[in-house]
Amino acid sequence: MQAHSRPVCWMKELRAASIADTTHSGGEARMKFRWMAAIVMIGAVSMVGCVSQSKYEEAMGDVDSAKSELALARTQKNALEQQVRTLKDLNVKSGSEAQLARDELERIQHGRDKERGGVEDRAKELEAHTRQLSAQNRALRHEYEDVKRHNDTLKSLVARYQKELKDQSRSAAGVPAPSVSSVSPAPSAASVSPAMKDPQPLSSSMNVNKASAGDMVLVLGLSKDVADRVVTNRPYRVKGELVAKNVLPKETFDLIKERISVSP
Repeated sequence: MQAHSRPVCWMKELRAASIADTTHSGGEARMKFRWMAAIVMIGAVSMVGCVSQSKYEEAMGDVDSAKSELALARTQKNALEQQVRTLKDLNVKSGSEAQLARDELERIQHGRDKERGGVEDRAKELEAHTRQLSAQNRALRHEYEDVKRHNDTLKSLVARYQKELKDQSRSAAGVPAPSVSSVSPAPSAASVSPAMKDPQPLSSSMNVNKASAGDMVLVLGLSKDVADRVVTNRPYRVKGELVAKNVLPKETFDLIKERISVSP
């Protein structure tokens, strides 16, 4: 009886160890251990040859169960390996997509920086153009003021020449000037200047070495630019120097040569 009880107890210990290992370990290793333990148990039973049929069938059941669990563990292992491969592929794909996203983001940022730089450059150009237009506006305003003053001067000069021509016409016709006794007392003989006592007619020619540009514009009919050029190129020893110095065109000189002089 002791020979029978020892193998059975040993077999129970192996089963307990197998169950404990299955509880604390996992996966295929546990299944292999249980399967090997069942085989060892069967071998031990065969060696001693003193176990009952029920114990043998129980051991064979354990072997079949261990085989089934091992096959299930292998199936689960293959499924897990397939999942790992799938996850690796997804990881690679995700990495590629992430890199593409980073490249696209970098491209967008570069384009935005370039566009911002272009806008800043355009803003600077517009600001410089605005300053230039403001300067031109100030220059035109000053030029307008100069032209306005020159126009007022010309108006005064025209009025003076008109008065002198009217006085000359009256003096030549022997018509006395209008009396101003109603406004102020008549001047005494002693207070009348020699020029007023003996008026001299205006010269029929204009001295281009002395006349102002405004006078040449009004009397000779020259443009302001041409009159300024005549003044700039003074003095002239003979009239022909106006043409020789390229001051006046020949046609213009022929029209006014009888009305000008170059006497000192």
